[in-house]
Formats: sequence, structure tokens, C-alpha cells
Amino acid sequence: MSIGNLPEDGNSPEDDRVSIGRALQQARISAGLTVEEVSSSTRVRTPIVRGIEQDDFSRCGGDVYARGHIRVLARAVGCDPESLIAQFDAEHGGRPAPTAPAPLFEAERIRPEPRRPNWTAAMVAAIVAVVGFVGFTLFRGGNGDGSTVADDTASPKPSASAPTNSAAPSRPATPNKPNPSDSAIAGVPADKVTVKLTADGGQSWISAQDHNGRLIEEGVLREGDSKTFSDSRRIDLVLGNAGAIKLFVNGKEVKNVGTSGAVQRLSYTKGDPEAG
Repeated sequence: MSIGNLPEDGNSPEDDRVSIGRALQQARISAGLTVEEVSSSTRVRTPIVRGIEQDDFSRCGGDVYARGHIRVLARAVGCDPESLIAQFDAEHGGRPAPTAPAPLFEAERIRPEPRRPNWTAAMVAAIVAVVGFVGFTLFRGGNGDGSTVADDTASPKPSASAPTNSAAPSRPATPNKPNPSDSAIAGVPADKVTVKLTADGGQSWISAQDHNGRLIEEGVLREGDSKTFSDSRRIDLVLGNAGAIKLFVNGKEVKNVGTSGAVQRLSYTKGDPEAG
């Protein structure tokens, strides 16, 4: 390449572009996550995560696995995986050519035979319908000897205990409305702890575990999405961006979960919510 073809500052346009590893590292730090937390949520081993953030893809086991790791890590930290994979393909010779599809087999030979109508079931259904209609007619019309159950034309006789003022129609009693302060957990099961997370002010990385320490959910909760978890005893939460989360515990909203960008670790049990 001749010197005259280079830009005046001596750098090509590709030199100004942020590397894949640097982009993933900056997004992870912005989300308030550690390498270990990203490794736990994506099931990608910690040395591989650190290597990719240093643009070292040798531990991935090949370009195909590297693309998969980039996609999983980008989703975990809130990046666009497609642009990073396109950058990886441009820097590593592009995607391999797709394999030609195999010829289609003759589908006509394995088409199932058309099902014949089930006349027996149809006859049974018709008989049941006729019997039901006859029984309904007898019940409404009388007992068969000419007597009827009720005479719609006869005027009803007033009851001895009926009120004398017929001009004032009776109104149904107004049901007692529940007092919101009677119970903070009226709409959820009393024998469980129930937690609902809603990304109301942006996206956030979340993690939820049951009382045995088993992982229930882990990943990025995007803005507008909600997740609900329940356990018989306790739920432990980790919120990567606590200020973006609206939190309901056992049917009651928890105020002041945290500030924007702050990482919060919370625990809740049955009954009125109390942060652990």
C-alpha cells in the first residue's frame, strides 16, 4: 500500500471503531455488573468472559462458538448483538457459506389417509340431545296429566310478611367494600412469598433465587417487561439498576427500591414485605 492512500492522521477508519471486547466491557460496567455475575447469568466461564473483553477469542473453541458467546454476553449486558457479530465477521473473514439444502422427498407418499366420520359418536350425540330436549319440555310443561307447574296468568298473592308500600321498589343491599388498609397482601396466596418486578424506568439486569439458593431467573429485564416469582419461604433478589424497577412484594408496592444505576441485593419472606 502506498503512503499516499492513507488518511492525513495515519489511521484507517477501522482504527477509530471500538473493539468488540471493549464494547462488551463498557456495557457491563454501565449495567453495574461484575464479570462473575455475567458469567453466572450466561453460563459462560469466567476466563472466557475476561478473554473476550480483551478481544481474545482463542478460548471460545472456534468462530462459531465465539459468535454464540458474543450474542449471549451482549444480551446479558444490554448491547445489540447483531452489530457486534457483524463486526466479528468483518474482522475474521466473514461467515462460512451455508450448506446446500437436501432435496425434498415426495410428501405425497406419506400423507395420512383422510379420516372417516365417526357415525357412532354422531348418533350418540343426537340421542342425548333428543332425550335432553324431551326432559326439559316435560319439566317446563307439567307432569303429563294436564296439570302445570305454575300459572303465569294468575296474579300473585301478597305474602303476610310483605311490605304494604308497593310503590317503593326494594333495592339490593350495597356490598361492603373491603378496606384497602385491612390487608396489604389480600390478592396473593398467604402461604407463599410472591415478588413481581416491572422495568418501569429503563432496563435492568435481575437475578432471583429461592430459599434453597436455586436460581429462578437471571438476565436483562427490558423496559416495559415484567417478571413474577414465588416461593414457599423466601426469595433473594439482585437488581443491577434498582432505580428502573417497580417492585411488588406479596401484593404491596415497595417504595424507594434504589437509585438509578445502583445495584441492590434484597430478600423477602411471606407476609408484609420487609427488605432483607
